[in-house]
Amino acid sequence: QVQLVESGGGSVQAGGSLRVSCTASEHTYSTNCMGWFRQAPGKERELVAYSGDTLPTYYADSVNGRFNISRDNAKNTVYLQMNSLKPEDTAMYYCATCDRSIWGQGTQVTVSS
Repeated sequence: QVQLVESGGGSVQAGGSLRVSCTASEHTYSTNCMGWFRQAPGKERELVAYSGDTLPTYYADSVNGRFNISRDNAKNTVYLQMNSLKPEDTAMYYCATCDRSIWGQGTQVTVSS
C-alpha cells in the first residue's frame, strides 16, 4: 500500500510563506496526479491545487496567484509553496492522489493576523 507523508507545516504571520511537502513511498499509476486539499475547523475539506502528468495544473480561486504546486518525480514528492498567506488559509493540509484513493495524514498550517 502506497503511503503519503506530509511535512513542512507550521505557524506564520499573515503575509508570510510556507512550503509543505508530500512524499510517496513508491510511484504508482495513481501518483501520476497529486493534489493538495485543506480542511479548516467546522468546514468541509476543499481542493486547493493539483498537478498531473496529463492534466493542466489547477488552483482554487482562493489561492490562485499565491500558491504554487510542483512535483519532483525523481523523489516521488509534491510541494505546495504558499505565499502571501492569510488567516483564512489556516487549515489542516492534506496531500492525496487526484483520484482521492490515497491520503496523507495531514500537516497543520496556522496563519496569524
